[in-house]
Amino acid sequence: MASAHKNIVILISGSGSNMAVIARAAEKEAWRSRWGVQVAAVISNKPEAAGLELAKGLGIATAVVPHTSYESREAFDAELMAQIDRHAPALVVLAGFMRILTPGFVQHYAGRLINIHPSLLPAFTGLNTHQRAIDAGCTVAGCTVHQVTAELDHGPTLAQAVVPILQGDTAAALAARVLTQEHLIYPQAVRAFFERAA
Repeated sequence: MASAHKNIVILISGSGSNMAVIARAAEKEAWRSRWGVQVAAVISNKPEAAGLELAKGLGIATAVVPHTSYESREAFDAELMAQIDRHAPALVVLAGFMRILTPGFVQHYAGRLINIHPSLLPAFTGLNTHQRAIDAGCTVAGCTVHQVTAELDHGPTLAQAVVPILQGDTAAALAARVLTQEHLIYPQAVRAFFERAA
């Protein structure tokens, strides 16, 4: 029997701050009663990820699929898919999940897999985005919520926020300001996904 709820599964590797703001927005804005939407599970590839305890504190089921236990990306992704699919997800949210996913994984969740990236895509795909923006002499940086496709950080844009780069900025200072905006636009983008589907 299909789940009566539209489940969100969130993948994390670290602190889980974006996961937490999405889960709290779902609770505060009554997503379950409005659209039948709930955060069903949080899954990490790192057993020590602080976000796992945060998720448990929010009453969300957690699981760990340690990538170091698998001989290939394909084997890891297969087990990750098995764990995710136990929750019949309407949406899979990457929230600081630091793994490059295989094309098979991306195809399996096509149209229901989103990510947040700490740059104004298409600029600065990949890592070290803040330092690269500063080094390039940019006057602004930001973050982008996008659909995930097989090409890294190239899926359709769902939301963006712009942050000024200040005189003498460091990558750490810029990252902190960008993260504040991530916490605003990611819950909004997830909400919009379900509003469009309603």
